[in-house]
Amino acid sequence: MILIAIIIGCLLGALIGINAPTISYTYSGYLAIAIIAALDSVFGGITSVLKKNFDFKVFISGFFGNAILAMLLTWLGVKLNVDIYLAAVVVFVGRMFTNLAIIRRYYIDKWSNKRKDGVIKNENEKKTVGERRTSK
Repeated sequence: MILIAIIIGCLLGALIGINAPTISYTYSGYLAIAIIAALDSVFGGITSVLKKNFDFKVFISGFFGNAILAMLLTWLGVKLNVDIYLAAVVVFVGRMFTNLAIIRRYYIDKWSNKRKDGVIKNENEKKTVGERRTSK
């Protein structure tokens, strides 16, 4: 179900991206920081699903709340002529790498356990076949 939603989202994004007008340079910084904040929320959501504590309300509020806060920080930084958006970039990208590491470890452990179980199962089957041969 989630995979279908991801595929549909990617297709819609590609179609909108092809047909949408170009974002002006004035607003591209705001959009970039909003995308980084939204991606952070997506990786956090995936991590929550793997940890089995996902809450849709928390995900949606974080998705839009983080994006809006990041855009407001960018706007404030432009008005003050200070690169405040860099703080948001550092925080959100750091959290993305942390969540990606958690996701990666989860799937590596899952794959390793599956291989280990397969090897143990194969060894047990070999022992069982060997025991049958010796008992005859």
